[in-house]
Amino acid sequence: MKKKNIPHYKVSTRLGVSKIKGAGVGVIAIKDVKKGTLIFYGDEESKIVWIKEKEVQKLPPKIRKLYNDFGIFEKGKIGCPANFNQLTPSWYLNEDKKSPNVKCDKKYNFWALRDIKEGEELFVNYDRYSDPIIFK
Repeated sequence: MKKKNIPHYKVSTRLGVSKIKGAGVGVIAIKDVKKGTLIFYGDEESKIVWIKEKEVQKLPPKIRKLYNDFGIFEKGKIGCPANFNQLTPSWYLNEDKKSPNVKCDKKYNFWALRDIKEGEELFVNYDRYSDPIIFK
């Protein structure tokens, strides 16, 4: 088996219990991650689809909540995985505006801002890549 074909190739995180009260799920490092590392190797191949906010506003509240919880809000559209059944760990990053340890680039890839220790939760500043949610 080639190294790139093994399921754990370049995997450094997993879903776990967030340290943020009420957040539920978070992304936890399962090994040390060096500053500058691409966090979710392989996720860059996942397709993001963009839906008009006006269309989402018409949806039932429980479906609309999926967009609120996981969407990227940008210029009147919401970016989401091609199907919500395809949520990868990157969609579960919780926010820390003051001291995020992960950043998002213009292609929505996530990089370590500093060395991250095994067991540490990963946080991002949503303001760096998403407009505020405008509906509930």
